[in-house]
Amino acid sequence: MTIPELPILAWIIIASFTGGVLSVSLAALFALNLRTAWIPMLVSYAIGAMLGAVFLEILPHAFSEASSIESISATLLFGLLLFFVLEKLVIWRHCHGDHCEVHAIHTEEDCPLTHPRSELAVDGVKYKAVTATKAPSLTQVHSHAHAHHHDSGRSGMMIMIGDTFHNFVDGVLIAAAFLVDVKLGVVTALAIISHEIPQEVGDFLILLHSGYSKKQALVFNLVSSLATLVGGLLAYYALQYVMSWVPYILGLAAASMLYVAVADLIPSLHKRTELKATLSQVLLIALGVSSIFLVGYFIH
Repeated sequence: MTIPELPILAWIIIASFTGGVLSVSLAALFALNLRTAWIPMLVSYAIGAMLGAVFLEILPHAFSEASSIESISATLLFGLLLFFVLEKLVIWRHCHGDHCEVHAIHTEEDCPLTHPRSELAVDGVKYKAVTATKAPSLTQVHSHAHAHHHDSGRSGMMIMIGDTFHNFVDGVLIAAAFLVDVKLGVVTALAIISHEIPQEVGDFLILLHSGYSKKQALVFNLVSSLATLVGGLLAYYALQYVMSWVPYILGLAAASMLYVAVADLIPSLHKRTELKATLSQVLLIALGVSSIFLVGYFIH
């Protein structure tokens, strides 16, 4: 399949704007209408897509464009350590569900939805046992969260600031990839979108828990996603004058995806150890890798 002949700037605008809006829209669909059982499936696919993008496309291009392999390896190592520090500073924190270890409404063990008890008291508020056998919907989780005291929007505002910065960096990475090769840009954008969806679901839950309405949560996430476009445009004009930086930005892109996949997402899959869940996770990870491979193989 031949890629349409478009200017690089047009590709960056389309990928940044469409990717941001698409990820937020799909996240809203999952967060407001579908069930939490779908989220681990999205996470497993995102892991495969990011690992496939890193090892099949981004790193090979970075190695070929750089002056030395050692410099890209050092950039990759630096990026992994950098994102570790940023995560510790709660700037790069990714939440993929209502039991995120940083922004959790409560611990998973104490959740009256997933671990029903005869009666559970949290912050002086008592909950009755939940007897439903099917997985609770995310809207149920939202209504359950309202029983807790709101934090006057502080958690929601913090996550929006962090998410806006994250989206801006995503735009820079997308622009750097397109400046090297259009195919690499498409693959990088696909990997970023696949990982953004489960993250945005977590953002929706935090905003709803902070007291924002569904409409406000959607609007705030859409506005935050525009930072991807801003980052892409600024990077396009800036990197044209320092093209020698592009391989190292690709190295940072690889480091960010690798860190999120290995340090953040994969550990969350280990919470489910039954054979059926494990097989499902492996197949979805393989599907994510395969999708990146097929995009790279057929697009030229």
